[in-house]
Amino acid sequence: MGRMNVSNEALLGLIAELVMDDAMRKYKENHLYQQIDSALAEGDEATFLALTAELKSIQSPS
Repeated sequence: MGRMNVSNEALLGLIAELVMDDAMRKYKENHLYQQIDSALAEGDEATFLALTAELKSIQSPS
């Protein structure tokens, strides 16, 4: 019975880590979108290109 609890705890830990990673990725994406909008509004092409490249790297499958 103790072995099953350890397995369940490990599984729950992995699920929690996946949820946290997903939440952090979504937060970073939203922040980048806001920065991209600002760069567009200011006409800052260099910043826009850098931020969109960063956004693409976050969105690409690992």
